[in-house]
Amino acid sequence: MIPRVDILIDPFRPGVLEKAGLAPQDLLKENPRLIVARMTGFRRDGKYKDMAGHDINYIAVSGVLGMLGRAGDKPYAPANIVGDFAGGGAVCFMGILLALLQRQTTGIGQVVEANMVDGSAYMASMPRFGRKTPMWDRPRGENMLDGASPYYDTYETKDGGYMAVGALEPQFFAALLKGLGIREEQLGGKRDDRKTWPAMRELFTATFKSKTRDEWEAIFDGTDACCTPVFDQAELEKAGFDQRPIVTLKNSPGWAIQDGESEGRDYRQGQGIGVEGDGWTSGGLRPGSGGEDILAQWMGWSRGRHYEVNQGGLEFVGVKERPKFKL
Repeated sequence: MIPRVDILIDPFRPGVLEKAGLAPQDLLKENPRLIVARMTGFRRDGKYKDMAGHDINYIAVSGVLGMLGRAGDKPYAPANIVGDFAGGGAVCFMGILLALLQRQTTGIGQVVEANMVDGSAYMASMPRFGRKTPMWDRPRGENMLDGASPYYDTYETKDGGYMAVGALEPQFFAALLKGLGIREEQLGGKRDDRKTWPAMRELFTATFKSKTRDEWEAIFDGTDACCTPVFDQAELEKAGFDQRPIVTLKNSPGWAIQDGESEGRDYRQGQGIGVEGDGWTSGGLRPGSGGEDILAQWMGWSRGRHYEVNQGGLEFVGVKERPKFKL
């Protein structure tokens, strides 16, 4: 299949592809235009390369996990978003796109290596560089954007909901105070003076608890207070929130998130026909999904002769004759 594909993604630990006789240098001999994208959790050349791991382990050794969490509390892992999807999948995908751009100029493919340690470290570039500035020069949870500032935090409302506050700039902070009905002299000092922050947080906490989330939303809608409701996934789904593609290209049809006919869709929804589901459910890809059709179409292979189905996956058993390609 190698001469006929553009990209091969290697999701295994270091050395697995080589043991299978599919070392990248050999694959590139078969297809010089091939892009081999190799995705690992730990660094390919690091001390942990042969160990099993998950998102929490990758962001731990990258130094990112140690930056996440409240002051005086243990490090907090934000699900598996930072390592798996941001520092891993998205970074590897970016590398593939860069290799495709290079191939347009040179006509030659190459090996793309990505790992979740370096990828997550890149995602944390801003706070890492910030350690040498007043923005992020304190321990975990004691900095402007990681929980210390009372005007960059979340607050519980009267009905058990939450509002998110991000009023960093002075003009936004002034709009926040106006919406809360708080006078500047009630703060007990300047907002940038950390000594005022504990009392300010208590004041904000009590004020937000005096109204429901809907009431606060009505107050702050249309303002520059940087104060918005915190929605959960269940209520967004119930409200019919339209999930959209991660990016949309106005002149290039893409797959919409919502299932349905493509006619009438605008570019923000993806102009093409949608995938099965509604943006809230996914069947995923099962082992071997679509594989038999691809092998028959590309290779002329058939079950029982070239492969068997094992627990849903396709298991290679050998090739008795050279496949015939129609080019």
